[in-house]
Formats: sequence, structure tokens, C-alpha cells
Amino acid sequence: MLVFTHPACLDHDPGPGHPESPERLQTVLAALRDAFPDGLAWREAPTAKLGELARVHTRELIDSVLQAQTAPLRQIDPDTFTSPGSASAALHAAGAGVAAVDAVMQGPRRRAFCAVRPPGHHATAEAAMGFCLFNNVAVAAAYARDCHGLERIAIVDFDVHHGNGTQAIFENDPRVAYCSSHQSDLFPYSGSMRERGAGNICNILLPPGSGGFRFRNTWADDLLPLVDAFRPQLLLVSAGFDAHMRDPQADLMVETEDFGWLTAELAALADRHADGRLVSLLEGGYDLQALAECSVAHVRALRTAAADA
Repeated sequence: MLVFTHPACLDHDPGPGHPESPERLQTVLAALRDAFPDGLAWREAPTAKLGELARVHTRELIDSVLQAQTAPLRQIDPDTFTSPGSASAALHAAGAGVAAVDAVMQGPRRRAFCAVRPPGHHATAEAAMGFCLFNNVAVAAAYARDCHGLERIAIVDFDVHHGNGTQAIFENDPRVAYCSSHQSDLFPYSGSMRERGAGNICNILLPPGSGGFRFRNTWADDLLPLVDAFRPQLLLVSAGFDAHMRDPQADLMVETEDFGWLTAELAALADRHADGRLVSLLEGGYDLQALAECSVAHVRALRTAAADA
């Protein structure tokens, strides 16, 4: 089981009191090292190349994120800020997904988790937003499509917020399926069930207060069968854990065990259709205890799957 990360991802500092703090990643890394002292293969994430970013982002956005910064904070939108270390962090976060795709495509390990920040799934082709600078999972998917010649890539997103950027980037590309569960009436206020793209988009909204029973049934009855029918050659996961009942940013009641269950189901789908190839990238999760527990449960389910046995 591979884990990609980089110290530069800790240098993105959106300011005092911001939910997307460096402590999030510090907590995840410490929890994984404690839970798996000998069982993970750690890899240093490279920086993404300009051409890899340009598959999904405009040159204007790339230049904006990468511009030199001396001020402690630069505001992009009401919730998104950059610091002098943000450009390097964003490059390594996107580069982790690319390196992980290469690793699982070339073997022998078929599972990878990218413990990186800033998160990515809100970033559109033209705009950084919602704590996100580059769309890490979209960069990875476009790389797998163009450089590994894959014709069926599934992106599964269980973050509590809809991945509006990921959907917008691929909604007209039937080679990439996007399936998401997310809380209704929550930022970014998109992701209705009517949004179908080229038939490759599926969104299920969960009302506030929904717990593990509804979360599991939504995936078991609606979303997982669609992923299964798509027969992906590679499965990418936007692994946000802010649907957890303790998370302060939303109002779902999902528990740690539910994330472990879904991860095991996704790993089984990857085994069935993609020779086990699955790359997961960290997205949201803002209660540090819940984030640590869920990250461990997620990686444990990936690590114990048949492809890495």
C-alpha cells in the first residue's frame, strides 16, 4: 500500500482559524504512522508539471496560483487564501495524484493514498475556490486518460460537499464518470440529480441529519451499481471525511465505520474491473479526531484488500 505525501503540503497556510489548516495533514500523517508502523510504503510526491496542470486548468489560473507571493495572505474568494508556501504545496498535491497513477498502473502495488493538501475538487478549469487551488483528482484523471490511454476512469467522491470543479471539468467527457454523494443545500450549492453531463455524471443528495444507514444505502443501491456498470479501468477517489457526525462544516451523521465499509466496496470494484488499480486523494475533513480515525479506516480497508494481499 503506497502513501504519497510531501512536507511542502504543510506550508500552505490560509491564516489563523481557517478550517483547512496544516494541522489537518499533520494529524493524518501521525495517525497513519501510528496505526501502520511497518505496513505502508511511503513515497515523496513530486511537483506536477505545467502540461499536466494545463490538461484541466487554464493558463490564467495556473499563473495566478503560482505567482510569487511575499504577503502573508492573499485572498482568492471569501473562503480561499494563499500564503508564500501555497504554490509549492499545490504543485506537490497535484503531482501526488500523477505519481500515484503511474505507480498503480505500472505495479506491483495497486493501491495508493495521497495524503496531501490543499484539497482540490472545487477548483474549476478557470477558478480556485472552496479551499482548493488545483483540482488534484482531475489532474490525475486527465493524466491517466491521456498518458496511459485509459477509456473508462471513474471518480468517486464521498466528500460532504459536491465536487463542482471535478464535475465541470469532465461533464462532456464520457471517458470519465463522476459519482458523488453530498449534503443538500450546502456549498457549493450544485450537484443536483438533474445534472447528468454526457450521461457520465451521477449525484445523490443527502438531507441534513442523514446517517450511516442512508449513506450506505445510497451507495449500495444507486452509486456503486453505476460504477460497476461503467467497468472502470482505474478508480479514483475524492476522499473527504467531512460527512462525519463530528465535523463542524456540515450536518451529516456518517460514522467512521461507514467510510471503512464504502472503501472496501470500492476496492472490490477496482479488483473486479481495474486489476485492483485505485488511487485515493484526501479532500475535506475538519474535525481532527474524526479525520484521523477516518483516514486510518480508509487506508486499512485499502491495505487489506485482495490486490495488496
